[in-house]
Amino acid sequence: MYYTMNKSSATLKDKYIKVEGWSSILLNSLLFILKYWAGVATGSMALIADAWHTLSDSVSSVIVLIGGTISRKPADHDHPFGHGRVEHITAIIIGVLLAIIAFDFMVGAVAKFGTREATVYGTIAWVVTIISVFVKEAMAQFAFLAARKTGSNILSADAWHHRTDALSSLLILAGLFVGKYFWWTDAVLTFLVALMIGYASYDILKKEIHALMGEQPSEELLDRIIQTAQGSSQIQLHLHHIHIHSYGDHTELSCHIKLPPEMTLVEAHEICTRVEKDILEKFGFITTVHPEPLPGPVPLK
Repeated sequence: MYYTMNKSSATLKDKYIKVEGWSSILLNSLLFILKYWAGVATGSMALIADAWHTLSDSVSSVIVLIGGTISRKPADHDHPFGHGRVEHITAIIIGVLLAIIAFDFMVGAVAKFGTREATVYGTIAWVVTIISVFVKEAMAQFAFLAARKTGSNILSADAWHHRTDALSSLLILAGLFVGKYFWWTDAVLTFLVALMIGYASYDILKKEIHALMGEQPSEELLDRIIQTAQGSSQIQLHLHHIHIHSYGDHTELSCHIKLPPEMTLVEAHEICTRVEKDILEKFGFITTVHPEPLPGPVPLK
């Protein structure tokens, strides 16, 4: 996503990040205690895995708060385009954290297969798991809403973290129905939960690394930019060589236009300024326009 955030939007983003981050830390810490207690009481590795997955949400929320604070720092001498890309780095940290958790519980699931030990689930497992499903999905919905309203990569990554936790709890809930019939149920559930966590990690890392490496703008966006620029002048501008660089909440655009060679420097500057102003108003991009002479003399219209 390419955009430059105004002051009111930045304030709204700051508010959502703080509310989502602190509520996530509080609720996830409470859920971790409940799930871990239920896992130890029943001997379920799947519940314990789910508990640590929930605790990792608290850790990622701390990262969200820290990353959100840093990304809002204004531009300085060393970072003239601001600190917005910290959001991508923060989301990558969350993705790596998920990958480590997934691998750890995959190893644990394989080990439990070797023990051939059955797990007896009690009422406590049912109650805690049902509570977890509803609470985590509510948290995911709020984080997704906040991400849509603010365009925050951090909130989107945290939302997927909540969603995978809700789905893993739902998976465990389904396993409770058949757990008493098959000794390997808990091991399978642990492995499936680990796979879900791993997929969430892959999805986050793929998107954020792609964004850091630089994304190719869509043809639709390029067409809209060209139309907006052309609307600034009655002369055909031949807009080309469009480059867009995103720095989180700040986006820089550079492009070239072609103008008649007999046009004065003042006239060319006025056209470039109008193009930059119209693109800023339409897209929020800080634009730099480089004029080039058309080949041969071209009469002004």
